[in-house]
Amino acid sequence: MKNLYHSLFLNNRLFLFLGINAGLFVLGFFTPFIFIVAKILLWVISLLTIIDIIVIYSVKKGITLERMLPERLSNGDKNAIRLIIENKYKFPAHISVIEELPFQFQKRNFVFRIVVKPERKQKRIDYELTPTKRGIYNFGHVNIYLSSPLQLATRKYILGEEKELKCYPSFLKLRSFAINAFTDSNTYGSKKVRRIGHSLEFEQIKEYVAGDDIRTLNWKATAKRNQLMVNQYIEEKSQPIYSIIDKGRTMQMHFDGLSLLDYSINATLAVSNAALRKQDRAGMLTFSGKVEDMIVAEQRNKQMNLISEALYNINTNFSESDFSQLYNVVKRKITNRSLLILYTNFETMDGLNRQIRYLRALAKNHLLLVVFFKNTELNSLLEKTPRNIQEVYDTIIAEKFMYEKKQIVSELKKYGIQSVLTRPQDLTDDTINKYLELKSRGLV
Repeated sequence: MKNLYHSLFLNNRLFLFLGINAGLFVLGFFTPFIFIVAKILLWVISLLTIIDIIVIYSVKKGITLERMLPERLSNGDKNAIRLIIENKYKFPAHISVIEELPFQFQKRNFVFRIVVKPERKQKRIDYELTPTKRGIYNFGHVNIYLSSPLQLATRKYILGEEKELKCYPSFLKLRSFAINAFTDSNTYGSKKVRRIGHSLEFEQIKEYVAGDDIRTLNWKATAKRNQLMVNQYIEEKSQPIYSIIDKGRTMQMHFDGLSLLDYSINATLAVSNAALRKQDRAGMLTFSGKVEDMIVAEQRNKQMNLISEALYNINTNFSESDFSQLYNVVKRKITNRSLLILYTNFETMDGLNRQIRYLRALAKNHLLLVVFFKNTELNSLLEKTPRNIQEVYDTIIAEKFMYEKKQIVSELKKYGIQSVLTRPQDLTDDTINKYLELKSRGLV
């Protein structure tokens, strides 16, 4: 890395010695012997400081740095960063490393204090950063303050180059999600996935072998061949899967540093990746006052890049979402029966009742899955024992909100609308589980 410039600082240890020396000079006014000792000590401190400065400037580029940053940051995930520091001095280097981190992290005292052995020995520093907002992150230089074992003077190096990184929706977990989407197990992650019935795509009739499902026996073929024959089915493929993200004000709530919108964006990326690996077609759109960012469901190599770039710039606003606009656009532009995964949030039955007619209209022509969120902050109120009247009222209100969430699930079920009520932290797992369940039941 390029060495930009360096400068000299006097160490705190030097000022401590000078302070002690000054005290001895004061005492020397009363005791001549102490005054002589103080003068000798001042000369020694001065000589050692000069030697220390010469030593730390004896090598032109005594410290080199290699900073290893990812190509892009993954929102909501731990992103690994590595610093490799090499010491070219002939003495152990006492080093303080200060990273100029992007302002979004709000870390004002991010310091590593290390000792690097002499003569081209290296020291590795590994740390992790967890961004909570999508956008541009600007990394500055790396400031290194070097001292010799005397630690009387400090030489400052400014190393590394400024770098701009984009923070995209969570992509680090896509690989594990994709692996689970391919398994034939009845579990995804730590949760059970119901495997009910068969998909609707018939493949062939074959001879029965031990282990085949007797429910698939084809009696006509059995009578004709005079031996047991079974129907063989395969998963239906190339089904359109659309993720629909509500960008309205209800999605601005934050849990563990991420907004509901960001949780939905991360889940959309993972579900789209799982759908493509299941050989379905993945698409998406967003809406609030109007429908935007629409990507037609396709199965092609660049589809994930298109979806990722579209998700990168999505932000919430303070308006109430217009579900009528969503219905009109879906009716005109999505003509084939599709799975619509709608990420939104209903806090009360009144909020649902204002939009239920549009949801019912969408469910007539498509399989609609409404994904909304539990308010996990209410759990802390319910777990505490009320100690006064105010806390009793707070607990009752929290119970009312929790009950209304369950009512919303029942109301959607009454109209044949699938739903997932989940904690924000479990959104991706629960949504993929539901997708796999619907697919195994032949509903997709």
